[in-house]
Amino acid sequence: MASSRPRKTTETYRLLGPDGVPYESTTPGLLGGHSRQKVYGRLDCGVALSFLRRGFEPKFRVFFADEATAVAAGYRPCGACMRAEYRAWKAARGG
Repeated sequence: MASSRPRKTTETYRLLGPDGVPYESTTPGLLGGHSRQKVYGRLDCGVALSFLRRGFEPKFRVFFADEATAVAAGYRPCGACMRAEYRAWKAARGG
């Protein structure tokens, strides 16, 4: 007789690690990014959301557990939703 108890499934999320390699996590990412532009930002970034609303494919969208991971993977902060971080990044590069 088959068990009538529902199976417990764990949802996983695909995040990018500090080495740029994707991995599965049970915790969703706190930041999103664009793999071609190498930019990361908040999940509610108006610029990113406007691109998605206009029909741009989300295939280059990546997610990070935290800011340190995004930086280690070679991404820079978004100038729209992370202005202070972007300014600090730009100043550190001499710009």
